[in-house]
Amino acid sequence: MSDISVPRARASRHARRKIAASCLVFLVSCCGQARAEENLRIAVQKTGTFSWELGVIEEHGLDKKAGIHLDVTELATTEAGKVAIMGGSADIILSDWLWVSRERSLGGKLKFYPYSSTLGAVMVPPASPIAKLADLKGKKLGVAGGPLDKSWLLLQAYAKNSDIDLDSDAQILYGAPPLLEEQSLQGKDDATLNFWNFCAALETKGFKRLIGIDDVEKALGASGRVAMVGYVFDESYAAHHADLLRRFFAMTSEAQDILAHSTSDWQKIGEKIGVTDPAALEIYRKRYLEGAAHRPIADEEADARKLYLVLSQIGGAKLVGPAAELDAGTFYKDAPGD
Repeated sequence: MSDISVPRARASRHARRKIAASCLVFLVSCCGQARAEENLRIAVQKTGTFSWELGVIEEHGLDKKAGIHLDVTELATTEAGKVAIMGGSADIILSDWLWVSRERSLGGKLKFYPYSSTLGAVMVPPASPIAKLADLKGKKLGVAGGPLDKSWLLLQAYAKNSDIDLDSDAQILYGAPPLLEEQSLQGKDDATLNFWNFCAALETKGFKRLIGIDDVEKALGASGRVAMVGYVFDESYAAHHADLLRRFFAMTSEAQDILAHSTSDWQKIGEKIGVTDPAALEIYRKRYLEGAAHRPIADEEADARKLYLVLSQIGGAKLVGPAAELDAGTFYKDAPGD
């Protein structure tokens, strides 16, 4: 497998965070044991990509260089992460800005900082005659995440612009991501909208991307790839641990940079997820790198506001709560380079 170089377009905030990471490494190494490691409690989904990065952080000792002791709790679902942050048993989880904004509208004081723009796609079998969304009429469409899944709602909004009502025109089969992947492989549906890593798994089996949700976002008004997923933490925690968060963001950025270049680290990830074929692992690597968040916070927030309006119109109060617009305090803006 050949290594992948990082495009220059990823400079900006990403480059500044790398510089910040290097400076922090130097300072910590100079101070030696003068500064004790600060504890940071992270609740992470066991099968999520952030767990890959945590493995890289441990392997390369990035946590020790940053002066951070990571207290990691592995969870089975993203919902468990929400319970952990709201209950005070975790300092940081991964979630989306839509949920953060909703909680803020209900009195919660959470903050969001971009992590990844990698989203799922509508996948069809290798020999499928389906070439456009209109071809899904009368077909079986698997949808991961349930009726209020954000990717599903965005896809519906996009389709309605072409007078296609997927919710009624197609036969919708809701299910857990692993189950839908298996059903697709068994030919029990005609297409499936799944999370990105399960789409990557299907891609390794020859399945084709009918449309990616990142393309849907752009068609709905976003100026670029939107980081729907990010680090979520309490506002008061951020106020008292600003320096710790800066070191954490710089550390995770360094881990992402390692994964952008290191073949050996990807081979270890492949062993973890059961992917040994180099060509198949390259698909995972490509999709992961596409989602690295590097845009200015102002751009992320502007696009989030546009998509929030789309989601609120189609998902209603069940999805967004009482707020008609994205809460103004949703995005955290005190990290290096922002």
